[in-house]
Amino acid sequence: MSEPIASPEPSTAPDGPPPGPYAERERLITAELKKIYDPEIPMNIVDLGLIYGFDWKEDDLTLRMTLTAPGCPVAGILAEEIKTAVEKVPQVRSATVELVWEPAWSPDRMSDFAKRQFGYM
Repeated sequence: MSEPIASPEPSTAPDGPPPGPYAERERLITAELKKIYDPEIPMNIVDLGLIYGFDWKEDDLTLRMTLTAPGCPVAGILAEEIKTAVEKVPQVRSATVELVWEPAWSPDRMSDFAKRQFGYM
């Protein structure tokens, strides 16, 4: 099991989660997830702080994530898009996307890059 993803600013910090047995896979997954944008907010889901962490059982991954609001109408579509992207990564046999609501999402969870883009810094 890994810690939650800290999303670094793309131009100044290395990508990815802290080192561990799945670090390379998680780095590749994070890169894929940065290609997925929230349908209502012009920012990728990693920099928005929607990805809470990875739980591994051998080559099977449960990705914990949240949404900016519990009533998000695209929750199912977004989860399926994430599952498909994650399962493209080598050495990931299967992926499950688990929506969690605690802790609740807030703008504080965004990366510094996203905060600057939206005027929080």
